[in-house]
Amino acid sequence: MSMYERVVRGAADAIVLASPDGKIELWNPAAERLFGFTEAEALGQPLDIVIPEKYRERHWAGFREVMRTGKTHYGDQVLRVPALRKDGSRFSIAFTVGLLQKTDGQVEGIFAVMRDDTEAFNTHKALRDRVKELEQALEGAKAKR
Repeated sequence: MSMYERVVRGAADAIVLASPDGKIELWNPAAERLFGFTEAEALGQPLDIVIPEKYRERHWAGFREVMRTGKTHYGDQVLRVPALRKDGSRFSIAFTVGLLQKTDGQVEGIFAVMRDDTEAFNTHKALRDRVKELEQALEGAKAKR
């Protein structure tokens, strides 16, 4: 096993590579822990196995555009989206994406490095909800004056 393979296999974050047609070609042990699908179950499957149905149309529109242009607008941004586990439960992930390209620029695939972001998502949501609640209370107090 090459050094690169050992890095991918030993990474704490999930690493998934999809072909230009959206089929999973690489699924590391952390992806198995994160999503619940074994490598054998995931390889060759469309990315839909981890994308909630509600978000698939939007995902595939963006995916096709990236495959067509060979460019992603996300660069080094950390993205946060809902994801789907094998058992059907939804959770939040944070991830970055990158393109695997041949020397001539042709896209061979797209990869993501992902981790569970549920706790941070829930904390931020609770804070946003609390701020909204306090703003409404403040507005109500001002209206009574």
